[in-house]
Amino acid sequence: MPRFAGLTRIEGRAIAVACVLYVKKDCPHCRRARERLAAKGVRVTVIDVEERPEVVPELLKLTGGRRIVPVVVEGTTVEVAPEGGTPF
Repeated sequence: MPRFAGLTRIEGRAIAVACVLYVKKDCPHCRRARERLAAKGVRVTVIDVEERPEVVPELLKLTGGRRIVPVVVEGTTVEVAPEGGTPF
């Protein structure tokens, strides 16, 4: 059964999601993060920063200005490249 982390802001709107995962295509670290979350039964909203460049300013706020993925947001917890990252 999926876990829910509560409300998360995406593009200024508060929506109920379990987890938001910022990724880049062909990023092995992003793939592993997605697999890890799926194994835990977490419902994930995946946002590809190459397909959605308008989210980059929000992502840079989350990462303290670092241009790196994956970034995992679960409720108020933010993990930046938890098992290694890929620049974008």
